[in-house]
Amino acid sequence: MQRPFSPMTFLGDVLSVYATLLKILIPAILLVKILEMTGAIEGLSHVLAPLMQLVGLPPEFGVVWAATLLTNIFTGLVVLFEVMGNDTVSVAEMTVLGSLLLIGHSLPVEGAVAKRAGVPWWVTLLLRVGGALFFAAIIHQLQDTFGWGQEMANLRWQPEPSSGRWQDWLLAQGQTLLLILGVIATLMLLLEMIKRLGLESVMNWMLSPLLATLGIGRAATNVTVIGTTLGLSYGAGLLIRDLDRGVMSPRDSFLVLCFLGLCHSIIEDTLLILLIDADLWAILGARLAFAVMVVALMARSPWLRHLTPARAG
Repeated sequence: MQRPFSPMTFLGDVLSVYATLLKILIPAILLVKILEMTGAIEGLSHVLAPLMQLVGLPPEFGVVWAATLLTNIFTGLVVLFEVMGNDTVSVAEMTVLGSLLLIGHSLPVEGAVAKRAGVPWWVTLLLRVGGALFFAAIIHQLQDTFGWGQEMANLRWQPEPSSGRWQDWLLAQGQTLLLILGVIATLMLLLEMIKRLGLESVMNWMLSPLLATLGIGRAATNVTVIGTTLGLSYGAGLLIRDLDRGVMSPRDSFLVLCFLGLCHSIIEDTLLILLIDADLWAILGARLAFAVMVVALMARSPWLRHLTPARAG
């Protein structure tokens, strides 16, 4: 029999999950700002420029991906319009670039969250940077072979660059952190309602084929859905809670975070990339299939037991 709902207990759970995320997010956000101020983006762009040619993009797009890797997709799009100037680009180029940005972005923040949940930094870098390049190369080869996306891209939106003032940056970060608190509270309330209505078993049944393919247990259903649709940080916040409580195994935690590293926030991030006229089937359908294939192979690898700790944290 279920215990009656206690608002105070629920609030305590929300604040506990939020406090855990703040301990990770605040240092990571400060690190990102330091990297921006010290010219790390420009330095990384010189390393990435030669790699752009491997995926059919001009070398100057290296700075776009560098900005996205160290900050976020929105910043990358701002840099993209600065780099492009009045030049025209094709749908194929925007699809390849979008593929890179969707998998490889926000590494200091999302990598720190993944590390707390048991995924080493080297695995995050291999998946998010190596996986992005590999996936983008596949998309480039398919487009080049079949002549897809050769028409000029219709860029539907141009983001406004930030003012660069400290007070504006602090206000934006504060608003983001408050938004995260609101989203976490809403998600946890929704999960509580799903459990009390008996819908959790229905979700498990509906997603059981996907989870079985990924080699992930049913305990990871909720965080997989949340992370995939809304974002890695939201899903990982709940994942860390379940991991600390022993609800989820370190193995499942590791595989879920690897999957979310390749395919998360499919609503917001995908919509952002669609604004630069990338092909939807490539950046959503093909990306989801790629993530499933990679994690399914990882789940069946004998090396997995060496990568997952006895207890995360």
